[in-house]
Amino acid sequence: MSTLKALWKLLRGLWHVLVGMWTIYVRFPQFSLEQRDMRVQAWALQFLALWDIHLKVLGRPVQNGPALMVANHISWLDISVIHAARHCRFVSKSDIRDWPLLGTLATGAGTLYIERTSRKDALRMVKDMAEAMKNGDVVAVFPEGTTSDGRDLLPFHANLIQSAILAEAPVQPMSLKFIDARSGEPSFAPCYIGDDTLLGSIWRTLKAPKIIAVVHFGELQQAQGRDRRAWAHDLHQSVALLREA
Repeated sequence: MSTLKALWKLLRGLWHVLVGMWTIYVRFPQFSLEQRDMRVQAWALQFLALWDIHLKVLGRPVQNGPALMVANHISWLDISVIHAARHCRFVSKSDIRDWPLLGTLATGAGTLYIERTSRKDALRMVKDMAEAMKNGDVVAVFPEGTTSDGRDLLPFHANLIQSAILAEAPVQPMSLKFIDARSGEPSFAPCYIGDDTLLGSIWRTLKAPKIIAVVHFGELQQAQGRDRRAWAHDLHQSVALLREA
């Protein structure tokens, strides 16, 4: 029965993805930026509902840009969860741009792509992020640089935090976690680490009992004279506290 239910959710999700792609190609050229942002958030909320994932939001997301949001990173699902809570422009590894279907959706949502192995590209991205924030955008990053199972918080890379300093923008820490709705214990079904494949992680998520995705927004922080390394250290502590709250 769980396999049949998972297949049904998969088919509904694929249809929702196709509708999203049609919206990007056909409707987005006619939409204002605000309308696009609203449509992306609505699409993400509907996607979670179709896959029996309940969104729980704690705290208040930043209302307007410029701002940078930083979060821990667990899964391929993180971006949809955060979009459902508050639309923003993500910084993601360039590989995602080439993912079937999902890459089109990510690009349509305004994702900024970075070659993580290239120092030169990291410098370009810092400038692009700062420029986006100066134009009023809310940009989001995963400063761990990779996914974890959510048990521990990996060290934060400080490079991209420099963009908020250049843009003189505040940073909002936020945490992500997935909870098994039946037991109240952490759910590791959406994890995407180690030897996990994208399809394997998706299928595990589809077969899992109802999941609660918890997004906890913290208080906005200003640099207040901190350099990027000191600020990244403090943001790491803030995200860790949000995860435990």
